[in-house]
Amino acid sequence: FWLKPSWLGALATPLPPRTRKLPHFLRMACSLYDDYFKEGQVITTVKDVDDAKFIAAFSQHLKRQGRFEIPKWADIVKTGKSKELAPYDPDWLYVRTASMVRKIYIRGGTGVGAFRKIYGSQHRRGTCTKVFAKSSGKIARYILQQLEEMGLVEQDENGGRRITKEGQRELDTVAVQAATGEED
Repeated sequence: FWLKPSWLGALATPLPPRTRKLPHFLRMACSLYDDYFKEGQVITTVKDVDDAKFIAAFSQHLKRQGRFEIPKWADIVKTGKSKELAPYDPDWLYVRTASMVRKIYIRGGTGVGAFRKIYGSQHRRGTCTKVFAKSSGKIARYILQQLEEMGLVEQDENGGRRITKEGQRELDTVAVQAATGEED
């Protein structure tokens, strides 16, 4: 890494008058950072907002927008082989989409196989011991395809999906609204 550990201590403390020993880019970064927060501006991204609050806000945003298509099979499909019934919530696909796009935002390169593991659960087999079972791949694949059509995510060259610039802008906008409590 190009920063020396001795330079990092200078970031946490106010800059003394003799900062000639620090590199120019570090002095500029410190002064810009301090000036930005002196004005009282707060940076809010998806990572700054509570996960449940963001997922609820973004699922409502998707529902209001109308760009996300709900398939015919959404009301009768199980979310995995370990489930006994379909979800009770009629808007479960919006909630799952918001959760998945948040996970892609936080950790890019996540694909269908990873989401099958993330949303998997214990398979109850009667008197036999419980075993882990992955969730449905069709649902994860469908959601990722819809997010690609909307322009929020794109294929990563190393595998999986990643957030686009437009997607990051839209997610951060919803995160700011969720953090301030606006119901737009």
